[in-house]
Amino acid sequence: MVEEKGKMTVEEAGKKGGQRTSETHGRDFYSEIGKMGGSKGGQRVKRLIEEGKEREQR
Repeated sequence: MVEEKGKMTVEEAGKKGGQRTSETHGRDFYSEIGKMGGSKGGQRVKRLIEEGKEREQR
């Protein structure tokens, strides 16, 4: 397998970003965002899902 310099897959980029976040933020960061669980964006997602269902019914 030939690896081109400067190119990576989406999977590799995600893994690299996750590792960097883990290094810079630590365990407490993940605990806090786990507690939020979607409360920040959850309402918007819920609204979008409901709008999509309404459009399907039309």
